[in-house]
Amino acid sequence: MRAFVLTAPGTYEVLEVPAPEPAPGEAVIDVERVGVCGTDVEFFTGEMAYLHQGHSSYPVRLGHEWAGRVTAVGDGVDPAWTGRRVMGDTMLGCGTCRRCLRGRQHVCATRQEVGIRGNRPGALAERLAVPVSSLHALPDSVDATLGALVEPGGNALRAASAARLRPGDRVLVLGPGTIGLLAAMFARAAGAEVHLMGRTDSSLAFARTLGFDHVWRETDVPDLPFDAVIDASNAAHLPATALDLVEPGGRVVCIGLAGEPSRVDTRTLVLKDVTAVGILSASPGLDATIRAYAGGTVDPSPLVAATVGLAEAGPVLAGDRPPGAGPGPKIHIDPRRPGV
Repeated sequence: MRAFVLTAPGTYEVLEVPAPEPAPGEAVIDVERVGVCGTDVEFFTGEMAYLHQGHSSYPVRLGHEWAGRVTAVGDGVDPAWTGRRVMGDTMLGCGTCRRCLRGRQHVCATRQEVGIRGNRPGALAERLAVPVSSLHALPDSVDATLGALVEPGGNALRAASAARLRPGDRVLVLGPGTIGLLAAMFARAAGAEVHLMGRTDSSLAFARTLGFDHVWRETDVPDLPFDAVIDASNAAHLPATALDLVEPGGRVVCIGLAGEPSRVDTRTLVLKDVTAVGILSASPGLDATIRAYAGGTVDPSPLVAATVGLAEAGPVLAGDRPPGAGPGPKIHIDPRRPGV
């Protein structure tokens, strides 16, 4: 099968590699769609922390936001899985440690992460093998585009849920990228008044096309009481800004990661009686995200600017926009497209 293989920072090939066979407990998926994520870009640049912590190494096969169809299953797997349209959890815990047994496999110390950690190949290939326990079935109303947006959507749903929003609450989302816009969509679905803060006119203009009228630059954020602030940016100074902007008794949710440490004055945290929450992984939010997409409560499809083949994955990771791409922040890859 064809697979995109990153062999070093900025160095890659589309290679013919052996197709996976399902081990006991596993399923093999024909991959239909894969989203390119900021984590993938960090592998491309060599900045990904796991590379420096010993959790990952080159060569690596990226791709953790995916959707496809089960074509084969291993021993011990219900054959009814065959033919189902699915997406999969990125986080694969050991299944036996205290965290896994408490339903927190996404923070298992020895976890693998599909396309990211522990040498578990990702979905930038024609086929993918994963434990069947990580699969989530997709209804017919969730097509391949939506299916590959479930993983980032699960992260965003968890961020919006952690904000504990009620109808009429006001929330400010910092960073109108894929996760920030998805968090804004879920917050709006919860009945909140949503504000977004970004750095570029183009990102704010795109947010307006999604129906978000309250969009601001950092210097223009109005003096309003924000019941929650969600930091979905990669700016090191914005967690402190979030704490400054949130109402006393409110909630700050951090889901973005900066390339350097962020500094927050805990005196402000205490004196404002603020609850601060960190979000890692979509795992606990995947089923609810699928239901939201299936029911039309949230429609993230406008976020996808273009869909390209494996041959175009390298330029996309390098920051190139495909010809004719729309204004959305997300690029998808269809490994089934012909190319070299």
